[in-house]
Amino acid sequence: MSLQGLGMGWRPEIAGFVAGLPGLGFVEVIAESLPPQGLPWTLADLRDRDVAIVPHGVRLSLGGAEPVSAKRVARLADAAELTGAPLVSEHIAFVRAGGLEAGHLLPLPRSWEAVHATVANVRRTKDELPVPIALEPIAALFDWPDDELTEAQFVTEILERTDALLLLDVANIYANAINRNLDPVSTLDGWPLERLAYVHIAGGRMSGGLYHDTHTDPVPRAVLDLLPAVKPPAVLLERDGDYPTGAELLAELDAIAAAAGFEEVT
Repeated sequence: MSLQGLGMGWRPEIAGFVAGLPGLGFVEVIAESLPPQGLPWTLADLRDRDVAIVPHGVRLSLGGAEPVSAKRVARLADAAELTGAPLVSEHIAFVRAGGLEAGHLLPLPRSWEAVHATVANVRRTKDELPVPIALEPIAALFDWPDDELTEAQFVTEILERTDALLLLDVANIYANAINRNLDPVSTLDGWPLERLAYVHIAGGRMSGGLYHDTHTDPVPRAVLDLLPAVKPPAVLLERDGDYPTGAELLAELDAIAAAAGFEEVT
């Protein structure tokens, strides 16, 4: 099953709203939030209605120097089985080092050493998964010094060496471009869009001279305008906290659908 059309991030606070959306193509759920004993009823209902569910991992630390945790990989594999997922996704980032948990997705140095470490962890993960994996580059508030590769080159090397799919977050593309004083559209050059599984989109805001990918603000027009350049098969809206009214969410979903060339959900 390939992902198509408009998707929405499933969160407990808006579970009823998401379950009631007409014409929904797919949903995404944080893999680590799934209880091992069974799906919440709204997710089970979506699965039974043949709405694709994608478990989205946030704690594998694929870019860490240490080998990926077998227990955490097993949990992601279990989430794929539980949801009947067509694929899973995770981040090109690290969340722990030296036994310490950061509690946040941290950017990697774009070095050949980081490529090799990430590739090894992605291969270890893929060996245990029942479905393909898509990898998402993150929004970063800083770059490590002495990077050896551009972001597009870095991600391409990892995807090609692991035969993984791409989860491209256009809000992250926008954030990274703005914070590096680059043009967001031009930074799309060189990305391996032929590996694109689906696209994330989310809101953000400027604060302290930097653009923050907050997931709590409306999607800016400049981020919506990146969708035609990507030509995504599927786009998912991420919202995490400070949820607006249902009417506002529907209007935002319709704006995303229009920018991506999909049918509106309302």
